[in-house]
Amino acid sequence: MIAAVVLLPSAIAAAATPQAADVLLSQGKPVATSTVESSSYAGAKAVDGSTTTRWASAEGADPQWLRIDLGQAATIHRVLLNWEAAYAKKYRIEVSDDGTSFTTAATVDTGDGKLDDLGGLNAHGRYVRFVGVTRGTGYGYSFWEMQVFGTTDSSGDTQAPTTPTGFAAGTTTATSVALTWNAATDNVGVAGYDILRNGTAVTTSTAPSYTDTGLAPDTAYTYAVRARDAAGNTSPASTPITVKTKAGSGTSFVLAAAGDIAEQCTASSSGCVHPKTAKLVENMAPAGVITMGDNQYDEPTLADFKNYYDKTWGKFKSITHPIPGNHESYSGFTGYDQYFGAIAKPHGQRYYSWEMGNWHFIALDSNDFVTHDEFAEPPQVTWLKQDLADNTKGCVAAYYHHPRWSSGDHGDNTDSTELWNLLTANKADLVLNGHDHDYERFVPQNADGKADASGPVEIVGGSGGAGLYDLKSAHPTTAKLLKTFGVLKLSMTDTSFQTQFIGVDGKVLDSSPTYTCHQ
Repeated sequence: MIAAVVLLPSAIAAAATPQAADVLLSQGKPVATSTVESSSYAGAKAVDGSTTTRWASAEGADPQWLRIDLGQAATIHRVLLNWEAAYAKKYRIEVSDDGTSFTTAATVDTGDGKLDDLGGLNAHGRYVRFVGVTRGTGYGYSFWEMQVFGTTDSSGDTQAPTTPTGFAAGTTTATSVALTWNAATDNVGVAGYDILRNGTAVTTSTAPSYTDTGLAPDTAYTYAVRARDAAGNTSPASTPITVKTKAGSGTSFVLAAAGDIAEQCTASSSGCVHPKTAKLVENMAPAGVITMGDNQYDEPTLADFKNYYDKTWGKFKSITHPIPGNHESYSGFTGYDQYFGAIAKPHGQRYYSWEMGNWHFIALDSNDFVTHDEFAEPPQVTWLKQDLADNTKGCVAAYYHHPRWSSGDHGDNTDSTELWNLLTANKADLVLNGHDHDYERFVPQNADGKADASGPVEIVGGSGGAGLYDLKSAHPTTAKLLKTFGVLKLSMTDTSFQTQFIGVDGKVLDSSPTYTCHQ
């Protein structure tokens, strides 16, 4: 190495070469950075084992850093930096046990941008951090790979899971690819799977399946998957596969959806959930937001909406298409109507329809059916029949508060039978509900609640922040039932849809197949 290196006394080892037992500790491990120049130069690319991908920090600013979480404590003997043109003239290598308090293991004061091989270290910690102090160019800091070598502590879990097998692509559309694989095994337990697209980890799934969305039509993508355990040990990546999306117009969009959202609490309370689910929505950057009722608790006034819902989910008010739940009805809908204004009643009623792309969305007020006179057709049903008859879009989704089918505390709701039967008869594709505070996805069902590919997919998403309910026995048609908080991510194309349930930790807790619209 040409650059001058200063090893601190505590970091000096007897030998300047890697010990025989040293292994590469950093590849594929989680990475955090101070900045990135763009999403094309994410920190994970510095530990992906490829010398054709790189991390790059924002241009023109000092200092900058990149931190690697080794997953467990280790003794670090060597750090290798393979620089791109934007190198560091001065930088430090630091280590930490907790990721917060760092000590310096080595400093470089005359970096020249060549391959820096910092051997002879004897540092100890779980986290290793590069800190760029002075740039060698007018750009930022950028290297192809940062490799950390050493030995893990003898205590703790050091065994990586097995490599996932059977990795394959299923349904492919113009904008999505469905992926499945066989579950990996581990001596303690598999915590999740990293999905790699074109060599970069794009997300983590807890289940052995994932549908990648938001892709470009008629484009080839290369995928692989690796298993990870709770200690941070990762398996080698599976054999990669290349999948080409179908040709198409590429008209697609993402919606966020949830019901039963804002309790009377704020982010100052650690147990307050609706600020966390609002953050999930923000991360999705959706084209629109759907709420499935009980937006604000308990008998919400305008002041309640302003003090709680508005401080979190209110950020998306301009793109929200709400419907009321039973809690809004307790105050005669006064707070709901005043807060949402024309959004709540775009045509003078609390039921309406709207469109995006090739989708027709129907927002219904199921409170009407809890108390209506069964001997007279409710005006909402008359309107719904006409709205369905007038629809010219190829895909149809409806949402209302009270679910026809549910394995939650409230159970099946016969009051909404009329709505369900009408939507089923008119080949609706997707029905969203709240009311039960849980998450439940059903396979397509017919009017009798039997599995039927020609029926709509029903999803209960009453998981937006209100206290969770206990679960009952799952229906035969239940695909996934969870007692947890989260937000639905709906990925829609001109001819299909796919759903994911995102937990408050940002992980994908459920992914549906990609469904083709009936019409």
